[in-house]
Amino acid sequence: MCRRREIHRLEGEIVPISIFPMEKPYRIIRRSIYTFLQHYQYFTIAAALLALPFSASALLSQAFTPSSPLLHTIRARLQAIFAAAGFPQSHLLSLLTLKLSQCVLTAGYTLPCSLSFLLVAKAYTIKALTPQKPVFPSPSWSFVSLYGSLVYTYICSAFVIVAANASAFSLLFLGFNFIEGLGFSSPNWLLFVSTAGAVAYSVILANVLVICNLALVISGMERSSSGFAAILKACVLVKGKTSTALLLALPINLLLASVEGLFQYRIVRFFHSTGKLSNSIASESLFIAYLHSILVILDITMSCTFFKSCKRNLMIDHVSRNSYKIDIKGEVKDAFFVKITEGGEFP
Repeated sequence: MCRRREIHRLEGEIVPISIFPMEKPYRIIRRSIYTFLQHYQYFTIAAALLALPFSASALLSQAFTPSSPLLHTIRARLQAIFAAAGFPQSHLLSLLTLKLSQCVLTAGYTLPCSLSFLLVAKAYTIKALTPQKPVFPSPSWSFVSLYGSLVYTYICSAFVIVAANASAFSLLFLGFNFIEGLGFSSPNWLLFVSTAGAVAYSVILANVLVICNLALVISGMERSSSGFAAILKACVLVKGKTSTALLLALPINLLLASVEGLFQYRIVRFFHSTGKLSNSIASESLFIAYLHSILVILDITMSCTFFKSCKRNLMIDHVSRNSYKIDIKGEVKDAFFVKITEGGEFP
C-alpha cells in the first residue's frame, strides 16, 4: 500500500524523511557528548593536553586581573571615553566599564596561548571530525595544515568583535541622546534606557561570538573558506538558527564559568589567605585546568556537530523551490525511506 506525500529532493535518491527538520539543541548536545565519550581517550589525552596551557593561562589571568594595576588604567581610560561621548554617569555604566576592562586585560594575557595552543587544539580536533566518518587517531601532524587558516580567521574575528562593540556603543550613544532630546532626562528614564541598552549589547555580543566561533570551524572543515569569507558563511548558516546556537553555547559556558569559579574558590582564595602554594594545591590547580581544557575540547566538538547540522539543513533549503511526490517504500528504525519523483515546482 502506497501513500503520497510532498517532500524536498536530495539528489533524486532514496532518503529518510526524518533528516529534513533542523535538529533540536538537545539532540546536537547528545550527539556531541556521544562522539566525545566514544573516543574519550583520544580527546582527553591528546587534544586536552594541547589545550591545557591555554586553560591554565585563562584561569590565571582571571585570578590576577582584579589586582593588576593595568585594570585601573584601562578602566579610567574607558570611563573618560564614555564621558566624552556624552554617556550619563550611572552605576550600570561603571559596572560595564569594569567588565570591559577585565575582558580586555584577560584577552591580552591569554592572546599568546590563544594564537598557539588553543588554535592547535582546535585544528587537531577539527581534523579528526572533518570526514564523514571521523578518523581516530588523526594522522600525525596532518592538522598543522589547518593552523594557518585558523589563525587568519581568528584575527578577522577579533576585528569583527571590536567592530560589533563599537557599533553597539554607537547605538547606545544615539539612544541616550534621542531620549534626552525628547526631554526624558529623569533618573528613571536613564535607568530604563541603560538597562535596555545592556540587554541589547549582551544579545549583539552573544550572536557575534557564536558566529565567530562557527567561522573558526568552517575555516578548518572547508579549506576554501577562511577569514572574512568564513565569517560571512557562518552568518548564512546560522540564519534562522540563532536560538539553537545560543542554547548550545549556554550549557558549555555555564560549565566553564563553574570551573573558573572553582579555581577562584579553591586556589586563589587559599593563595590570598596564606601567600603560598602547597604541593596539594598546585596539583589541584593543575587538575582544575585539565577539566577546563576538556570542556574546551567538548565545545569544539559541539561546534563541529552544529556546523554539520546547519550545512545539511542549508542543502535541503537550497532545493526547497521544487516540490516532489514520493512513494513510501518501507520503515527502518522508525524512519521512513522514500523514493522521490518529480511532481511540480513552487511559485
